[in-house]
Amino acid sequence: MGTQTDGDDVLTVEDTLSAEVVAVYRWLALHGQLDPVRMAEETGVGERAVHGAVDYLVRVGLVQRGEEGDDRLWAVDPHLVASVATAPVERAIAEQQTRLRVFRDQFARLASDYEEGRNGTFRDVEAIPGLTQVRAALNRAAEQCREDMVTVQPGGTRPPEVLQDALLRDSQLLARGVRMRTLYHHTARFNSPSQAYVATMSALGGEYRTAHQLVGRVIIFDRELAFMANRNDRLGAVVVREPSVVHFLYELFEQMWSQAQPFSDAATDGLEAVAKDLDRTILRLLAAGLKDETIARRLGMSLRTTRKHIADIMQVLGVQSRFQAGVAVSARGLLDDDDVDADADGSPEPEAGPTTAPA
Repeated sequence: MGTQTDGDDVLTVEDTLSAEVVAVYRWLALHGQLDPVRMAEETGVGERAVHGAVDYLVRVGLVQRGEEGDDRLWAVDPHLVASVATAPVERAIAEQQTRLRVFRDQFARLASDYEEGRNGTFRDVEAIPGLTQVRAALNRAAEQCREDMVTVQPGGTRPPEVLQDALLRDSQLLARGVRMRTLYHHTARFNSPSQAYVATMSALGGEYRTAHQLVGRVIIFDRELAFMANRNDRLGAVVVREPSVVHFLYELFEQMWSQAQPFSDAATDGLEAVAKDLDRTILRLLAAGLKDETIARRLGMSLRTTRKHIADIMQVLGVQSRFQAGVAVSARGLLDDDDVDADADGSPEPEAGPTTAPA
């Protein structure tokens, strides 16, 4: 039987109705009178249990008795009884929901403040679309630079208008005593405008080195502000102010700088020596299993020029495939005297940035 107490019972959502109570309620709902003998026969509930179930149903309000002398019993709509029983729970739920809404509204306002802060002028990472906006941001950063600017400029050539902008900006930096260092690909030594620019700026105190392999385009001002190429916008840039990220980029530059060579034109170094060095680098990258497109990006050369170099190397080796080239290189020990470095360990290459921005 269900939960029963002396006196009037208050039905709650924790109460359960026994099978006997349910059977008796159903019989009373259908017949509307008390007949214990017949109820016992038809429901299978003993007469004594029938009386107990009826008393319980009356106390919890599911059954209503007739007036004195009237043995009729009326079943009460269970929805009405249930609404009384569930009212306290529903009030508690409503109160909890109100508190939950207030809590969520408060944190929604905090989230709005957080997003506003992220979208403000001084957020740690900011994308700048378009070459015009990038140049303006670079000029502003250069004007505010106090001590140090370092740059990685992949690619063998830079457009004349970009070099002209850089010439004015960089000469002003050097005049203020800012140390300026720039890394180019070796292929820049074959480019006359780049040679002229480097010669002019070197006379003013700029420092320039070249390497066969570079990561993406990066400019760092005072170890506080970095500009990186935007991979989703060839003319745009990403500005980074987060100190740990800027520090990492600066340390990466220092590592590349320490392994690079002073800038000089190819004729000064001797075309044969430059070409030999380039071929050895291509051999190392081929041995690492890199594709033509990846090698071209790393060396700052066009894909067409890179493939021509690869074809020439394979012709000299007398092989028809990359696999045969690898075997020939190993058999002849062509790379045995190379220093062990990160460029030849087959690790995933850093993503090279576009060659058009930033300046």
